[in-house]
Amino acid sequence: MVCKIIEGDELRDEHMEQMRRFYVNTADRFGGEIYLNDKFWAGALHTLRDRLQLVFAYDGARPIAGALNIKKGDRLYGRYWGFSAEVPFLHFEVCYYQPIEYCLKHGLVAFEPGHGGGHKYPRGFEPRLCRSSHWLTEPRFDRAIRETLRREREAVLTQTEELLAASPLAGD
Repeated sequence: MVCKIIEGDELRDEHMEQMRRFYVNTADRFGGEIYLNDKFWAGALHTLRDRLQLVFAYDGARPIAGALNIKKGDRLYGRYWGFSAEVPFLHFEVCYYQPIEYCLKHGLVAFEPGHGGGHKYPRGFEPRLCRSSHWLTEPRFDRAIRETLRREREAVLTQTEELLAASPLAGD
């Protein structure tokens, strides 16, 4: 297996289509939400080319996995991944190790691996709070959703505080 980072002028429509297939396949396999619709995939290359980065893993000439990252300023943000063949530890290589190596090589100050839970902590990432916005078109859901988000916010804050306090980087 070989990994390759594709960005800037190297990016082609076929790369984006392959990444879309990985993304949809993985969401379908694991029951995940498909947040990025066809309109995103059709326009991303043309509107975000300077910020997009794909990390592909190849078995010979055949791409078998990929990650979609976004560059902004001195940071690289990881977010979506997908695959067509299961290979042990492939996710770590494509989603973490390759982007980290890229940041070190290109002088970026941080790699943010994307939204996720405490599972990223054992992989060397301290938790960072993320914000999200929600637009609800059905007012009857408002109370239930607000209450769910309140409980989730409390749980996330508690877990974040616990992980940061246990971090080897935490001050005395």
